[in-house]
Amino acid sequence: MAMITDLVVLLVALLHGYFLILEMFLWDKPMGLKVFGHSKEQAATTKVLASNQGLYNGFIAVGLLVGIFQGAAGYDFKLYFLACVVVAGIYGAATANRKILFVQALPGAIGLLLVLFANH
Repeated sequence: MAMITDLVVLLVALLHGYFLILEMFLWDKPMGLKVFGHSKEQAATTKVLASNQGLYNGFIAVGLLVGIFQGAAGYDFKLYFLACVVVAGIYGAATANRKILFVQALPGAIGLLLVLFANH
């Protein structure tokens, strides 16, 4: 069970690493424009905000990786950062795009539940 849990947490961390790349480096490039559905003009005016958002996604990814690498001692890291993922995903779905609920919040919630159940 611990291996499956850590694989799901790793998947969430990798997703957030991908979000970092999209938001910090590809926001105004063809791939970023396609993923986020922005025009070049919209992307240009929001690029700094997206970079900041990407940086925070990187912090989440690193926090989850620290939790994994610490083994049993990383339980609190995993709980905290997965809870952050779920809250951010719900907020993003409510304010930006509903698909964020499935792309971000759902994987985070699955990871959070696995971490909670694996510890009992």
